[in-house]
Amino acid sequence: MVSRSNALFTADRTVPALIVKIGNYPLHHGGVGAIRSLGRLGVPMYAITEDRWTPAAHSRYLRHAFAWPTTGREDPDALLDGLLRIGCRIGRPAVLVPTDEEAAVLVAEHQKELDGHFLFPPVAPELPRRLASKRGLHELCVEHGVPSPAAAFPDSYDDVEDFARHARFPLVAKNREAFVRRERPAVRGTTRVESRAHLLALAREWGERPGVILQEYLPREDAEDWIVHAYFDENAAPLALFTGVKVRSWPPHAGMTATAYVVDNPELAQLAEQFVKRIGFSGIVDLDLRFDRRDGQYKLLDFNPRMGAQFRLFENGAGVDVVRAQHLHLTGRAVPEGEQRAGRRYVVENIDLPALLAYRRSGYTTPHAPARPCGTELAWLARDDPRPFFTMLARFVRPGAEHLYQLWRSSRRAIAE
Repeated sequence: MVSRSNALFTADRTVPALIVKIGNYPLHHGGVGAIRSLGRLGVPMYAITEDRWTPAAHSRYLRHAFAWPTTGREDPDALLDGLLRIGCRIGRPAVLVPTDEEAAVLVAEHQKELDGHFLFPPVAPELPRRLASKRGLHELCVEHGVPSPAAAFPDSYDDVEDFARHARFPLVAKNREAFVRRERPAVRGTTRVESRAHLLALAREWGERPGVILQEYLPREDAEDWIVHAYFDENAAPLALFTGVKVRSWPPHAGMTATAYVVDNPELAQLAEQFVKRIGFSGIVDLDLRFDRRDGQYKLLDFNPRMGAQFRLFENGAGVDVVRAQHLHLTGRAVPEGEQRAGRRYVVENIDLPALLAYRRSGYTTPHAPARPCGTELAWLARDDPRPFFTMLARFVRPGAEHLYQLWRSSRRAIAE
């Protein structure tokens, strides 16, 4: 944790920041991390929350929580009007920090209406939606020669049947588009599909136009998950760029980061920098890549055109993370350079326990992870801001118990088989 006193720069404390979300996910540690990161510098912090009992609403660094239980199924004009009303209540232009794809797309596509009310990086209005789309990202990867898993985009049940005749299993199914994943989700999240029968059974529930991508599965025993977080200026030049390796996620190998380490990877940093330069993106990015040991390539799985939930893993020697870099840059201040703090660890307490149990059972290891961390940042618990942690515990008890119960049942089933 870097406090206000030992960051090697001073933020503009006259410019507030607003954490913006569209989806409904109250247990979001990324928003709490952003509130703390800028709040510790004295930046006035505001956030959109599901209700007054979300953990983020209880941070000591939050000046005000705007309870607005959006789902992503609302009309974009209604979302825009609500965001503008919040801007009027803040009373001065605030730096926008989107925490999901829908928020990033909304901001990008309504820059003209939001200009003057908020501060945000300029970006081609159509680009965030294309990057958040699995199909759009795949097409950009092909266009610019960036490796990515083989993928198919069925437009009907018949297309799924045709694909299933020659597909290699297992494979992965994901929701294809931002907003559509909220309105008509085909799968609950990244889903491993084991067989042709399994695929067709799922497809019967997808309707006439399945909003999915069917993607090549990269075997976990031959792969390693890497992440890149960065902030790019209006010329798509990196003002802060970090690389790390994911050790555990929940659900295993497909979900949110549970534990990760900062690991220097110049090759990966160069790949990310060149790709962002070619597409001309400006702002914060969170990239998920999988290193395929079979062909020695880093394959881009996801390009999130917004802050990633685990962004506090990364910080340079001057105390700059990607959220701080954005605030400094948009308020006309220099972004201090510095080496990333290699060996640093990030742990999400509420999901790392089931992830740890699952990974131990599978025997999966991460060769590039350091044997020991040189420092650990917890997602929820912080000595200077403990209330979000205890609020999280109160809301997590039931779903957490359900997760552990399902894990126990899976373990028992595996033993029986």
